[in-house]
Amino acid sequence: MKGRMLKMFGWWPIGSGPGVTPDELAGLVNKRSRSRPQILDVRTMPEYEQGHIRNSLHLPIGALNGNIGALPFDKSKPVYAICRSAHRSILAVRLLEMAGYEQPNQLQGGMMAWERSGLPVTKGSD
Repeated sequence: MKGRMLKMFGWWPIGSGPGVTPDELAGLVNKRSRSRPQILDVRTMPEYEQGHIRNSLHLPIGALNGNIGALPFDKSKPVYAICRSAHRSILAVRLLEMAGYEQPNQLQGGMMAWERSGLPVTKGSD
């Protein structure tokens, strides 16, 4: 039943899903380990260029469904979807789940919460 409901209403930008706080994600970004967290930024290019999390992959939400099979992410590891205020990222979490990702998450509060927390951003399109 969950899969059917997800297909019917997964596009709706309401609700909530698994998520991490800005501080939790910052801890993963700054953790000294061989593997970096898999971060997917689904904002527009101008939003992304204004400031994004280091080493995030940019793919606007409108292009995600058609390109989800080409993502360079391990489906068995957590993926953290990010948008401006955590509305588009819930759509990304749902799409990732439908595509077989086992641990899709969103950044709670989006980049607005990240920046309010005083966490670092990278500017430009790196």
